[in-house]
Amino acid sequence: MQGSTISFAGICFLLLLAGCSSNPFPQGERLYAYHCGNCYMPDGSGLEGLIPPLAQSDFLRQYPEQIPCIIRHGLKGTVVVNGKTYAQEMAAIADLNHFEITNIINYIHFAWGNDLEYRTVPEVQAALENCTPLPSSEK
Repeated sequence: MQGSTISFAGICFLLLLAGCSSNPFPQGERLYAYHCGNCYMPDGSGLEGLIPPLAQSDFLRQYPEQIPCIIRHGLKGTVVVNGKTYAQEMAAIADLNHFEITNIINYIHFAWGNDLEYRTVPEVQAALENCTPLPSSEK
């Protein structure tokens, strides 16, 4: 009887470990890979000189309220990220709902060494309802 209790406890422990992932936002990662990964690269590094990086990006920290709007509506004009100016237009992803946008943002906020704030669905929904252009963009 004691052996079966230990075996059961061991199986439960292994299942618990299997549920622990280094990525707490798997849906956000899948959505990012599908919608964003081609331009921003799987590692968030962007495309040198054309697409700004998301990994270790000061822009994400500086404009948290605009990020949901940029994902939903795209971006025209110039932005400065980590001291470099980028002018490549970002296409809108209008078919994403606020839950999906929240998942993408949270994945980006905790991927590639980023350590940014967790965003809630109500925060993202409120940001989407109050979109304002970036100071330096021509959105």
